Amino acid sequence: MPRMPDSSVLADLRERVHRLEGRDVRVRRALPFDVPEIDGRLPGGGLALGALHEVAGGGNGSVDGAAAALFTAGVAARTKGKILWCVTRQDLFAPAIAQAGLAPGRVIFVEAGDEKTLLACFEDGLRHGGLGAVVAEVAKLSMIASRRLQLAAEGSGTLALAVRRWRRQAEAADFGQPTASMTRWRVSVLPSRPLPVPGVGRPRWLLELLRSRAGECADFEVEACDGKGRIALPAALADRSAAPQVAGRRASG
Repeated sequence: MPRMPDSSVLADLRERVHRLEGRDVRVRRALPFDVPEIDGRLPGGGLALGALHEVAGGGNGSVDGAAAALFTAGVAARTKGKILWCVTRQDLFAPAIAQAGLAPGRVIFVEAGDEKTLLACFEDGLRHGGLGAVVAEVAKLSMIASRRLQLAAEGSGTLALAVRRWRRQAEAADFGQPTASMTRWRVSVLPSRPLPVPGVGRPRWLLELLRSRAGECADFEVEACDGKGRIALPAALADRSAAPQVAGRRASG
């Protein structure tokens, strides 16, 4: 009678087959937004930890770019441990990310001289382990570089957040190129919700989930991060996606 293969051998073979099919069989922990309408679009019910995620501003201006940074800060704020934030220029406004829930005492800033050095710092930070998240502001992200970052994040279980920023208009097209990231987000500033009394309401964003591996894409109109890094759907939109409104605004524009 032929001998049955060991169970560990079968498990290894299944994993290899799944990898060839493009499926990731690792059990990932996730960081939920605690917004069911958003978490329901993401495999695992939130942002996968030990994975790479991309965030960019909806336009090429500094306002949407700042919103993308604040969204990223809010995500990082809800992790545990220190946050490594890698930049090539010192223009990150610490009080703003503190308002998004990320206390300055948790952040370790690294200023790299160029993009190549920045990517190396990004990868080293992910491989180090023990950090809540590693954030890097990058202009270009190739498939090879993103794959290295994804593998480094998988190995340590650290959340990797790539904030896509551009100095020149020509660099913005790189955001549409394929990468190994698990999700890709775009953040645009919307007018604040009117208040019944004089004052400025809570900032609002158009949050677009452009790519979600094994998940669904969607648009959401959300209230910006509060002091604990949490976003929320406006009360009037709590039961629906912002996609119809977005389509209407774009058509009228």
